[in-house]
Amino acid sequence: MNLYLSEQMDKRRLGRRRFLFFSTIFAFTSVASWFMADLLWRDGLTGIEIALLVLFVILFAHVAAGFCTALVGLYVLNRGGDSSQIGKTVAPGEDAPLASTAIVMPVFNEDVSRVFEGLRVVFRSVQETRKLEHFDFFVLSDSNQPNQWIQEELAWLELCKQVDGFGRIFYRKRRHSINKKAGNVADFLRRWGRRYRYMIVLDADSIMSGRALVQLVALMERNPSVGIIQTAPRIVNGETFYARLQSFASRLYSPLFLAGLNYWQQHEGNYWGHNAVIRVQPFIEHCALPDLPGSEPFGGRILSHDFVEAALMRKAGWGVWLAGEIEGSYEEGPPTLIDSAKRDRRWCQGNMQHAWLLTARGFLPANRFHLFMGVMGYVSSPLWLSFMFLCTIHVFSQVPSSTPFGAGRIQDYTSLFGYEIGIPAALSLFVLTMLLLFLPKLASVVVALERSGEALRFGGHRRLVVSALVEAFVSALLAPINMVFNSKFVLFTLLGQGVSWVAQRRAAEADGTDWREAIITHGGQTLFGLVWGICSYIISPSFSLWLSPVVVPLILSIPISIILSQARVGRAARSLGLFLTPEETAPPYELKRLQQNLSECYRHLPPISPLRADYGLLQAVLDPYVNAMHVALLRQRKQTEESREWFALLRERLLRDGPGKFTLKEKMALLLDAESMIGLHRELWTCPSEDLAEWWRLAMRQYNVLTAVPTTALYR
Repeated sequence: MNLYLSEQMDKRRLGRRRFLFFSTIFAFTSVASWFMADLLWRDGLTGIEIALLVLFVILFAHVAAGFCTALVGLYVLNRGGDSSQIGKTVAPGEDAPLASTAIVMPVFNEDVSRVFEGLRVVFRSVQETRKLEHFDFFVLSDSNQPNQWIQEELAWLELCKQVDGFGRIFYRKRRHSINKKAGNVADFLRRWGRRYRYMIVLDADSIMSGRALVQLVALMERNPSVGIIQTAPRIVNGETFYARLQSFASRLYSPLFLAGLNYWQQHEGNYWGHNAVIRVQPFIEHCALPDLPGSEPFGGRILSHDFVEAALMRKAGWGVWLAGEIEGSYEEGPPTLIDSAKRDRRWCQGNMQHAWLLTARGFLPANRFHLFMGVMGYVSSPLWLSFMFLCTIHVFSQVPSSTPFGAGRIQDYTSLFGYEIGIPAALSLFVLTMLLLFLPKLASVVVALERSGEALRFGGHRRLVVSALVEAFVSALLAPINMVFNSKFVLFTLLGQGVSWVAQRRAAEADGTDWREAIITHGGQTLFGLVWGICSYIISPSFSLWLSPVVVPLILSIPISIILSQARVGRAARSLGLFLTPEETAPPYELKRLQQNLSECYRHLPPISPLRADYGLLQAVLDPYVNAMHVALLRQRKQTEESREWFALLRERLLRDGPGKFTLKEKMALLLDAESMIGLHRELWTCPSEDLAEWWRLAMRQYNVLTAVPTTALYR
C-alpha cells in the first residue's frame, strides 16, 4: 500500500495517539502543579512563590514529556511492536529495487586512519550485498590543516587502489569552508546532487552495515512520499568509563523512547544529521537553510541544521520517519565528560537559534514541538538552577528579621514544605517526581530481563541489574554538573559569545583527562558548589541536606571527571562484565572488521622531529608521486598578473627560508594553487642546494635515504 495514502486514511488514528500522549503529559503536570501550589499558597503567594510555581510547572512538563514518551514506548513494546513502522513496508528478505545513492561523509580535521578504515568497512559491507553498483562514496573534506589534507588524499588513493574503488569512491576538498557541515553537504549537492536519487549522510565516526544501507534505499523506493528516514545509531567502541556508561545507557534505555517517539510522531519525525537517507531532489528544492536575522550567536548561519531541514521537508509535504528498528547503524560518542561538554557548547548555540523558528510560517505543529524540545534541552538547565536558587532565597527569607543573622536560622526546612502544611503533599510530590525520572530506566531493565535472551546480551541478569544501578547513580552525580555546564553555555550564548568550529575528539583518541584540564574546566563548579553548600548550611542544616544531591557532585566534579575519563577504569569494568552491550557480547561483523583494520592499519614511518610540523607540505612539494596526485585533485584556477607575482614571491620565500615563518593561510594558498605546486616541485629538484633552506636540504637527504632502502628492509 502506498504509505502516503495510509497516512491520509489514518489521520484520525494519529490524532487519537497524539491526544493520548499530550493529554497524559498535561495530566501529570496538572497533578504535580496542584501539589506544588498546595504547598505554597496556604498563607498567600509571595512574588518568590509565584516564580517558583511558574518554574516548577515548566520544568515538570519537560520531565513529563520524556516520561510519557517512555510510557507509551513501554505500551507499544508490550503489545509486540507498532503496526505503523516504516520498516514494515518492505518484507524481510525481499529483494526490493534500488536507485542511485551517494554515501557522503563530511570530515573536518578528523583522524585519517579512523575515517578511511571506517569507509573501507562500509564499502566492503555494501560490496558483500552485491548491490554496490547503486552506491557511490564521497569524502567531503573541510580540513584546514596541510598535514591533514595531504594525509586524507594519500589515504583516499591507497583505499581506492586496495578495494578497486576508482570511479566509486571520491574525495573532494572544498576551497572555502562556508557554513560548516551544512555548507559542505550543500556544496556537494549543487555540484553532483542531481546525479543521485538518494543521499545517505554519515559522520566521520559512523559505521553502517551494507544490509542497513540497502534496506534504507529500498524503503525510500517503496515509499515515494517520504523525504527522510532516520535510523537510531548505537553508540559503540567506547573505552573510557564515561564512554562505556553512555553506550550502555543508550543501548538499554533507547528502545522504549524510540518506540514512544514513533508512536506519536509517525511521518512527522526528526532528522539527527547523520546515519539517515535523504531524497535528494526535494532536499535541494526545499531544504536550503535561511540566514537568521542579526549576527551570531542567535542570528546568521544556522548551526544545528538537521531539525530545521526536517521541518522544511515536512513543510513541503514530504514524510520524515524514524526507523529505530533498523539494525546495523553505529556511531561513537565523546570519550570524556569534558569532550561531551565541548560538543554540547556547539549544540547549545545551534538549538538556541531555533527559538527564531518556533513561529516560522508553514511549519507543522509536530516540528515546532521538536524545535521547542531542542531549545528546552538546554534552557531547562538554567531554569532548574534558577528554581533551586529561588528555593534558597525563599528559605533565607523565613529567617526572622528581628534576630541577628544566623541566630534565628531555620532548623527544619521541612517545616516550610512539609510538616506545617502536611507531609503527605510534600512526600507525594517528591515521589511523583522521582518516579518520572527513574521509572523509565526501571521499565527498560524489566523489559530486558523479561525478553528471552535479551539480558544475556547485556552480560546476564545479575550484571545487567548491577550495571543499571551504577549507571543510575553516576547519572545522578552528572546531572548537577551538566546543569551548570549548560547554564553557562546558555548564558554565554545570551551574552553574544559564539563558538568556533573544532574537530570533535573521538573515543578512539581518548587518553584520559589530565588534572590541569579538569581543574580549569571544573574549578568554577567546585567553588560554586562549596559557596552554595556553606550558605545553605548556615541558613538551615536540614535544607542543606535536601540540597546535597546537587551540591556534593559539584564539589566533587574534578575527581568525578578524572575517574570517568580513564580508559583503565572502563577496561576494569568490562573485565567485571559491567556495562556490556549487545554490540560487545556479540559484535557485528562490521565492528569486528573495523577494530581489526585499525589494529593492523598501515603506519607511515614518522618524519624526524624538525620536519614533522609541515610534513604534509613537504610531501606535496618533494615527493613526485604525492605532488602529481595532489595537483590532479586540484581545480585549475585562472590567475591575474598580480596573483601570479604574489605566488611567485611565496614560492621563492618557501624554498629560501623554509615553511617555519609561513602562516597557515599562506601554506593553504600554495597547496590550493596547482601552478605553484608544479613550480615548487620542479624548482626544488633543480635548484642548487646552497640556494635552499636547511629545512629543505634535511628533507631531501632523508627522502633520498628512504627511497634508496629496499621496501622490505623498512618493516623488518
